[in-house]
Amino acid sequence: MIQKLRLKQVSHWDETVCLRINGASQFRLVRTFFRVVSRLGDGIFWYGSMVLLLSWFGKGAVIPVLHMIFAGLACTLLYKWLKAKTLRPRPYQVNSNIVLGENPLDQFSFPSGHTLHAVAFTIVILGYYPFLAWVVVPFTALVALSRLVLGLHYPSDVLAGAFIGTVVAGASFWLI
Repeated sequence: MIQKLRLKQVSHWDETVCLRINGASQFRLVRTFFRVVSRLGDGIFWYGSMVLLLSWFGKGAVIPVLHMIFAGLACTLLYKWLKAKTLRPRPYQVNSNIVLGENPLDQFSFPSGHTLHAVAFTIVILGYYPFLAWVVVPFTALVALSRLVLGLHYPSDVLAGAFIGTVVAGASFWLI
């Protein structure tokens, strides 16, 4: 009984916060900005980062880039498995007051793959190049926020994605 009540409270919080943040998408400039961030977070920013690292640091960036690729593949396998197991609908599918600001890449909400990958890539990059924090940390925060503004994820999806990305990246340092 207590678990059901807590789950209901979390669900209510998730929807309330989602609605509030998604309200920013009513402004065209905000919606357009977060669409661009979301598109860059599809992989363009991270693949571009890999290319830039290789061009700036040459052979010295091969291991960090391979590490990013390894972490990214692990994240993809894990998040696809989780989405198939949880089958959580996206917020705009559940609440008609939540405005869809961008077409989703897949059908389900949990966890946020964009956030999961952004956090994992950020941690890996910072493990090798901590001076790049001023670029990758704000971008990762914007990617996470974009998922809410665009009505694609609940806050718990984003938090779970960040947690899983952190765990995968952390574990990857033990394996590499």
